[in-house]
Amino acid sequence: MASTEDIICARQKLLIKAISKFASLDSNNVSAEAAENEVKSLYNFDDKAKKWVAFVERFPTDPASCFEALKELNMELTTISVLKGDGVKPSDADVVVFAAVHSSVIGLPNSEREKLPHVMRWVDYIQNKVDLGDIFEKILVEKAKFEPQLLGAKAADKVEVESDAKKTVQSTKPADKPEAEVKTKKSDTVKKPATNKEATQEKKKATEAENVEKDKEASVSLLNIQVGLICKAWKHPSAESLLVEEIDVGEAKLRQVVSGLAKYSSPEQLTNRHVVLITNVKPGKLRDVLSEGLVLCASNEDHTVVEPLLPPAGAKPGERVSFSGIDGKPEDVLNPKKKQLEKITPHLFTDEKGVATFKGIPFMTSAGPCTSSIPKATIK
Repeated sequence: MASTEDIICARQKLLIKAISKFASLDSNNVSAEAAENEVKSLYNFDDKAKKWVAFVERFPTDPASCFEALKELNMELTTISVLKGDGVKPSDADVVVFAAVHSSVIGLPNSEREKLPHVMRWVDYIQNKVDLGDIFEKILVEKAKFEPQLLGAKAADKVEVESDAKKTVQSTKPADKPEAEVKTKKSDTVKKPATNKEATQEKKKATEAENVEKDKEASVSLLNIQVGLICKAWKHPSAESLLVEEIDVGEAKLRQVVSGLAKYSSPEQLTNRHVVLITNVKPGKLRDVLSEGLVLCASNEDHTVVEPLLPPAGAKPGERVSFSGIDGKPEDVLNPKKKQLEKITPHLFTDEKGVATFKGIPFMTSAGPCTSSIPKATIK
């Protein structure tokens, strides 16, 4: 069994190789003394990265303590996609922490990985985003699957009905053939009834196909979510519960949006406020006033407190909100008949710190995550 000194030395060499690859340094020129010393002797980390260099330096070697340290990292990653930088771009801090924790994460059983969802999401992002050559073995990260039981049961029933119908046709005895010939050919052509194992496999394939289609229909990538700035707001002329806003989303013309915020915010409170809105909903009129978007708002459980989501300071009007690990082009215009929005919004909520998320993945901009003062809120 390797000693603590051996483990630390091996980890240190991996750190040197990783940061050298990331920063395009020649690790072959690094002295043996430097490789066995602190990694900061090789690379000049800024103040924001030094916090994570300290995390690496104190990262333990025994499995129980390693898992506790990973839980600490998981908590840090609940509100951020990467450890440092503009919110989505991996940094030197991400590389050294990844190098330090890699050997611990790759050996975790699934039961412990399930307790570290943000770490596993981050690990998968870094190893696919940063070119570290063949220094590290790739960690296989199991993606969460959505399994609609009702639809799966219907699909399985359909497979069984088709299978039974096929057997019936195959086993029907031809009326115009001699009985001896029918008996001879029957043994050659009639298929054996499907075994329980085959039937189970057919049901599984049907369910998986429907799950894939269901995931596509409920993917947040279908939405064009952008940062906006409310330039003007006023009361709806014929509806007391509605407000009308003119919002800058980086286009030549301001967008007019009707929102049900009159009970919760005044026009003065909304004017010059940054918001997050969906811009590819189908335009339509609400009480005879055109609306060209949907301002996303957080709401507490009994809907007594409702407020628009707030982008971070520095986010620019028109910037599109992204979700780590989720790619895809948004629809030009959402199709109301497909009820795409209704399938996605149940997965939008704020976490315990008020960070807006889709299935736990933060709403990210170049300046950081979008937030709300309401923790554990629904978002619509």
